[in-house]
Amino acid sequence: MPEEEVGRVTHYFTKLGVGVVEITKSILSVGDTIHIKGHTTDLTQKIESMEIEHEPVQSAKAGQSIGLKVKEHVREHDVVYKVLE
Repeated sequence: MPEEEVGRVTHYFTKLGVGVVEITKSILSVGDTIHIKGHTTDLTQKIESMEIEHEPVQSAKAGQSIGLKVKEHVREHDVVYKVLE
């Protein structure tokens, strides 16, 4: 499936299983499918919820950082792609 790069992981909270993603281009919304790829990371999942400053949001645009619940450990500098359907 085609993908477009939308951001990068800037932090990962191990105990919470939450990755912080800085959106660099485009828009991410709840319900989108993302692919996180890095040196040892290769994870595809649907966004079920996201937060900005501990407040739930439905979408985020370039320039914003979001907290995102992830199924697996992600690492700083991993690239986040939006899967285009």
